[in-house]
Amino acid sequence: MPNPPFIVGNWKMHGLSEAVSVAEEIARESRKSTARLAICPPATLLSRLSEALKDAPHIELGGQDCHYEAQGAFTGDISATMLKDAGAGLVLLGHSERRHGHKEPCSQVALKVKAALKAGLEPMICIGETLSERESGRTHEVLRRQLRDSLPAELEGQRFHVSYEPVWAIGTGLIATDDQIRDAFALIGKVLDKRFQGHVVPHLLYGGSVKPDNAQHLLSLEGVGGLLVGGASLKAPDFLSIIRSADQA
Repeated sequence: MPNPPFIVGNWKMHGLSEAVSVAEEIARESRKSTARLAICPPATLLSRLSEALKDAPHIELGGQDCHYEAQGAFTGDISATMLKDAGAGLVLLGHSERRHGHKEPCSQVALKVKAALKAGLEPMICIGETLSERESGRTHEVLRRQLRDSLPAELEGQRFHVSYEPVWAIGTGLIATDDQIRDAFALIGKVLDKRFQGHVVPHLLYGGSVKPDNAQHLLSLEGVGGLLVGGASLKAPDFLSIIRSADQA
């Protein structure tokens, strides 16, 4: 049996106390969903959402990043063990906004993946090319390098996920063509299969301007096992519409 679609909402740096009610509405209206569902709120809301959703086990919680050390003199950072303690079961790592906005190299992403595994978190590792890399024909080269250098050997036999997000499609309203998505997912699947010799079957997610009106189509594309949703996950009606699309996929 194939895995059910995995739908993940990344709230990024959005969400104050009133956002708890948004998560509660999503949880309440998605109880019958057959998809796997998760929300990655700001770290300040993790504990509150963990408490608010304690009777909604079908909604998992994730962090948006973590430090590669379990503790220490790292002012402003959050460790994987802290995320776990606050109620997270997953963590996003290597998102393009971290790779490019914070200049995080693949080697640092790999260290964070190791920290996440040690803390008992499921890593969701993001990869993707910039527009200039796409236009110069370097997409395969970039994706291969990011997969090689961001995924440590410790992932062997562990549960993890890879999200393909063309950087130029994140928050821009642009979306990759069907052929571009199929091509990227075929490459990712081939690299992972060779690297882990078929012993790992992660969800491969697509992210980048995912909306209610394109979610079902994206999920119909070969290789796409889920969606990483940004802005549309902040509004319960939009995110619920995407969840319904996953149920129909």
